[in-house]
Amino acid sequence: MDTVLSAFKFIQGLGPSVMMPIIIFILGVILKAGIGKSIRAGLTVGIGFIGLNLVIGLMSSSLGPAVQQMVERYGLSLSVIDVVWPAAAAIAFASTLGTIIIPLCLLINIIMLFTNTTQTVDVDIWDYWHFAFTGALVAIITDSQIFGIIAAILNMIIIMVIADYTAPALEKTNGLTGISLPHGFTGAYVPIAWVINKVFDCIPGVRNINIDLNKIQNRFGVFGEPILVGTVLGIMIGIVAGYQIGGVLTLGITLGGVLVLIPKMAAMLMEGLLPISDAASEFIEKRFKNRGKIYIGLDSAIGIGHPVTLAVSLILVPLTVFMAVILPGNKVLPFADLAVIPFMFVLIIPMVNGNGFRALITGIITIATGLLIATNLSPLITTAAVNAKFKMPEGAMAISSICDGANPLTWFIVHLNDLGVIGVSLLTVIAIILLILNRTRIIKEAKEIHSLKDDTGI
Repeated sequence: MDTVLSAFKFIQGLGPSVMMPIIIFILGVILKAGIGKSIRAGLTVGIGFIGLNLVIGLMSSSLGPAVQQMVERYGLSLSVIDVVWPAAAAIAFASTLGTIIIPLCLLINIIMLFTNTTQTVDVDIWDYWHFAFTGALVAIITDSQIFGIIAAILNMIIIMVIADYTAPALEKTNGLTGISLPHGFTGAYVPIAWVINKVFDCIPGVRNINIDLNKIQNRFGVFGEPILVGTVLGIMIGIVAGYQIGGVLTLGITLGGVLVLIPKMAAMLMEGLLPISDAASEFIEKRFKNRGKIYIGLDSAIGIGHPVTLAVSLILVPLTVFMAVILPGNKVLPFADLAVIPFMFVLIIPMVNGNGFRALITGIITIATGLLIATNLSPLITTAAVNAKFKMPEGAMAISSICDGANPLTWFIVHLNDLGVIGVSLLTVIAIILLILNRTRIIKEAKEIHSLKDDTGI
C-alpha cells in the first residue's frame, strides 16, 4: 500500500502538464486508439495545458499588481489574507486525506461507471484536491478522519452528477464535444446559477434582456471582438488602479491578448482529446449496450475561453474588490486568487445560455456570497494550513481563498457535518437521490440513442 501511495504522490507531484499526457496516452492505449495516435494526443494535451497555464499566468501577473495598487490607492484593509489556489491545493494534498485521495477517487469513478451512475471518465486527477480540501475541513470540524473521507467521497459524487448534467449545455455553448467538467470549484456554482436563471425567467421584461457577445460582434464588427473587449476592460482596470498612461495601455493590450490566446490554447487541448473521445465512444458502444454518451472529464481551464466568461470575469475583478470593502460581515481582502474568477463562470455561462447580462448578475450574487463563505471558513482553512505546516504569509493571522474558500458546496458539506451523524446521513441521502436520478436519465438517454439508430439503420 505504501508503494502504491508513493507512486500516486509521485504522479501528483508532476503537475497536470506532465501528468495529463501520461494519463491520456494510457487511456488511448486501453481504448485501442493506437500507439501513435495516443502519443500524439497526450503530447498535444500537455502542450495545450502549458499554453493555457502560460496565458493564465500572464493574466494573473498582470491583474495582481493592478489589484495591489487599487488596495494601496484606496487604503483598503481587511484582516483575512486571500492566498492563491496552489496554496489551497498544497494544504489539501498535505492533509491526511490528501495522501489517499487519488486512488480513492479513481475507485469511486470506476464504481460509478460500472453502476451506470455517471457518464464521465474523470482523468483530471490533479483536481481531486478540491475533494480533499473539503474532506480536510470536515475532518477538523468533526475531529474524525472517517467523516472527512466520507465528505470527500460525497463531494465527488455530487460534482460528477453535475458534470454529466451540464455536459450537453457545455457542448452547445462552448462547442466542447464529448467533454464534461467534474471540477470541484466550477461545478459548485451550477445549482446557484440554475436557480437564478429560473428566477430571471419569471420576471417580465428582465427575462428578455440578453447581452450576447456574438451578436455584438456581428453588429459592431471589430469593436465587438474579444481582442477589443479585453483591451477596453484592461484599460478601464488600469485607470481605476491609477496607472500611468504607459501602464494603462500595457494592461489593456495584455488583457486583449489573453482573450484571444486562451480560446486558441483550449482549441489545442480539444485537438488532442478528440481521438481519445472518439475511441471511448466506440469502446463503450461495443461493450456496453445500455450506456449513453461517455464524457472525458477535464479541468475547467479548457472552458474559460468563451468570450462571455472572460469579459464578465474581467468586469468583476474591480467589482470584487469594491464589494469586499462595502459588504457587511466580510473580512477577506481578495487579491491573489482573483485570477480564478473565470473558472467560476465556466459552467455558469452554459446555465444562462451565454447571456452576458444574466451571467454578470449571477456573478455579483455568487461573489458576494462567496466572500461571506470565505470569511466563515477562514478559521478552518487557517487550522488546516497550520496542520499541513503551510508557511503563512508574513503578518497573516488568518487566511482564506476565492478557490476553494468561497466554494458554496464545500461550505454546505462542512456545515452539514456540524450536525454530526445526522448531517452526514442527510448528505448521503442527497447524494444517493442524485445518483438514482442520474442513472435513470442515463438509461433513458441510452435507450433513445439506440432506438434512433435502429430506426435509421445506422
